[in-house]
Amino acid sequence: MPVTSQLFRGLPRTKVLASGLLPCQHHQSHLAPITQRPASRRPSCMWQGHQHSRSYQTTSALRSYILTPPQVNSILKANEYSFKVPEFDGKNVSSVMGFESNQLPANAPIEDRRSAATCLQTRGMLLGVFDGHAGCACAQALSERLFYYIAVSLLPHDTLCELEAAVEGGRALSPILQWHKHPNDYYSKEAQTLYFNSLRTYWQELIDLTSPGEVPDTREALLNAFKRLDNDISLEAQVGDPNAFLHYWVLRVAFSGATACVAHIDGSDLYIANAGDARAVLGVQEEDGSFSVHTLSNDHSAQNDEEVARIRGEHPPSERKTVIRQDRLLGLLMPFRAFGDVKFKWSIELQKRVLESGPDQLHENEHTKFIPPNYHTPPYLTAEPEITYHKLRPQDRFMVIGSDGLWETLHRQEVVRIVGEYLTGMQQRQPLKVGGYRVTLGQMQGLLEERKARVSSAFEDQNSATHLMRHAVGNNEFGTVDHERLSKMLSLPEELARMYRDDITIIISQFNPHVIGAQRQEGQS
Repeated sequence: MPVTSQLFRGLPRTKVLASGLLPCQHHQSHLAPITQRPASRRPSCMWQGHQHSRSYQTTSALRSYILTPPQVNSILKANEYSFKVPEFDGKNVSSVMGFESNQLPANAPIEDRRSAATCLQTRGMLLGVFDGHAGCACAQALSERLFYYIAVSLLPHDTLCELEAAVEGGRALSPILQWHKHPNDYYSKEAQTLYFNSLRTYWQELIDLTSPGEVPDTREALLNAFKRLDNDISLEAQVGDPNAFLHYWVLRVAFSGATACVAHIDGSDLYIANAGDARAVLGVQEEDGSFSVHTLSNDHSAQNDEEVARIRGEHPPSERKTVIRQDRLLGLLMPFRAFGDVKFKWSIELQKRVLESGPDQLHENEHTKFIPPNYHTPPYLTAEPEITYHKLRPQDRFMVIGSDGLWETLHRQEVVRIVGEYLTGMQQRQPLKVGGYRVTLGQMQGLLEERKARVSSAFEDQNSATHLMRHAVGNNEFGTVDHERLSKMLSLPEELARMYRDDITIIISQFNPHVIGAQRQEGQS
């Protein structure tokens, strides 16, 4: 089964870094990587320079394979997906014209997941990127479950009662979501009954907590959905299941982890719920046709001073020096908010009790046995999202949601420029920049000719996410796609790919400025 294989595989560049969080390696010291590995995900010997200007080091491992352009395209386009919102009476009445998405694995299997769905009982569209670590189990569960929790949280009291009455009476349920899935997007059929029962318990509680005529608040709905699903993941792992496979599965979900960045778009109302280090940005078209970036989410990591202050404030002064070490939570975990990861949430006693009663396969895994160092006052980790709101404007042309594999390779302004040029067909002819590099006149002429050629060739991709991914993997130090570099990066052996880059998942939604403008005028009148 694709999703359940190799769930706790150790990674050279992983969000979780520790002796016991990686499977035993006979040729490695368990403790050395903690102190020797740089804080950055990207080993310094392989990448040099800052985010705007990276040099690419050719190694013997990279000289082995050269892919042809058709082979490169086949790899890049394997997981691309697009959806166009249907028109009514020849008119597009939605603020969202459609979206395009893509994924490129570095892990095997890929630990990222994506989801997209239209809310049928209420209004709006949901888009989400989930970045797993210590395996893909938690991200897989989020991709199937989180949107249902959000959709149920948005339902009014009367609709919740109708839902419960239908289940109680054995009648067919009206669908809550219309999913937009790629054929490769996995679906864990075996766990659906378990997932449904937990969801039903949640809406039963919502019925008791709400009143007839009460309209749910979107911000509260997103907050409650995130927290409740993470709580259910924890509870399901503690209770277990009579079915041996499900018992093992719920434990794998709980002991792995995942970050989540979700957008809910309803008319001109855009909400972002983010927990972790995936990111969402808006592409804003200025009057001169150029594009600027509007950041919609904050990374929950050591680079966020408010997050560092929050975590230190939640634990005693005696833990000030240990709760965050080497820019990681307890010296181990890069994101400071995530689903699952019960090793950073449960007490030591609870962890031992659950593992002792769990299947034998868990006892063979180093990840589950390991207790984080300086583990005194759990929980250290939360899945509570940071929620931001933005009122869409006609100049807000598109939104990009990406896992951190994208943002590690491209600056957010560069992301917006690449997508904006692709969607509008306009090339922003800015002065040619070569950073701090020395270039000859011949090299400069070559760069200018390459720029000229891009005008006709840049739009060979039919999917904006694929186009952005091509740049993320293939950009050279001059900001142009280098086919040789792209070929080498895509042909890296499985055991090397994760050392050079992370899984990349991208969702790009395009907005309708005419509909948004009309909705804003209606709201002001």
